Amino acid sequence: MRTEIITSAQNPKIKELLTLQEKSRARREKGLFVVEGRRETVHCINAGYRVSTLFVCMDIISQDDLNAILDTVIWSQSGNGQGNIIRIPAHLYDKVAYRGGTEGIIAVMEWKSRTLDSLHLHEDPLIVVLESVEKPGNLGAVLRSADASGADAVIICDPLTDLYNPNLIRSSIGASFTVPTVAVTSEEAIGWLKEKGIKIYTAQLQDSRWYYDTDMTGGTAIVMGTESTGLTDIWRKAADAHIKIPMLGRLDSLNVSVSAAILLFEAVRQRNAGK
Repeated sequence: MRTEIITSAQNPKIKELLTLQEKSRARREKGLFVVEGRRETVHCINAGYRVSTLFVCMDIISQDDLNAILDTVIWSQSGNGQGNIIRIPAHLYDKVAYRGGTEGIIAVMEWKSRTLDSLHLHEDPLIVVLESVEKPGNLGAVLRSADASGADAVIICDPLTDLYNPNLIRSSIGASFTVPTVAVTSEEAIGWLKEKGIKIYTAQLQDSRWYYDTDMTGGTAIVMGTESTGLTDIWRKAADAHIKIPMLGRLDSLNVSVSAAILLFEAVRQRNAGK
C-alpha cells in the first residue's frame, strides 16, 4: 500500500479525479468511477468493487474510521496489486468534494459490468423498471425506495445517464450498490422478464386499474417512465396490466420516485398480508 501527500489542485491525479467526476466518457474509457463519503464507499466495497485510489483528508476523517474502511478494502490489481492512499489537506478536499459532510474520503473505484444475467433473484421477485428517467436525483430516490422495500433489482432502460454518475451515487446514499442495478434496452428487459415469467405492470393513466386491485404477490416488475412523456408503446403493449395511483387533486401525476415508493410498498403490504 502506497501513501502519497498532494497539496496542489494542479496535480495530475487531482485533475483526473475531477474529470472522472464530471465526464461519463472518461469514466467509460478509464473503467473508473468516483464514490464520495464513508457510508457510500463501504457499500460499494461490500458489493465487491475494487478500490483503485483513496483520497483522504486527515483533518476530517479519524485514523480509526480510515482503518475500519481499509480493513474492508479490495484493492485493484493495477500497480502490482498495491493500493494508493493520497492524503490531501482540507482546503483541497473542499475543492474536489461534491458536498460537505462526506467524512473526508473519496474513493476511485474500478468499473464493473452489470448485466441481466448477473442478477440473482429470489422466488417471486420484485423488480423496478425505469424507462428513460434522466434525472440522477430521481433515480437515486427510486433506488433508496427499492432498497427499503427489499426489491430484488432495478432495471434502467434506455438510460440517459450512466450508472456511475456521482450525482446518482450521492442521491442514492449508496443504494446504487445495495440494490442490483443494470442498464439495458427496453427490448432486452421485456424479453428477459417474459422469459422469467415475471408479470409486467406499467404505471400509466390510460386504460388502467387501481394499483391496490392488482395482485403483486407473484413475480412482479413495476414499470415507470418520465413524468413528462410517460412510457413508450413498447411497454404498454408488453404489459400484463396497466395500473394507476388515485390523483384526488388537480394534478395528474406524481414524481416518479414517489410513485415508485407507493407501488413498491403496496407489493410489500400484499406479500406480508396475513403473516
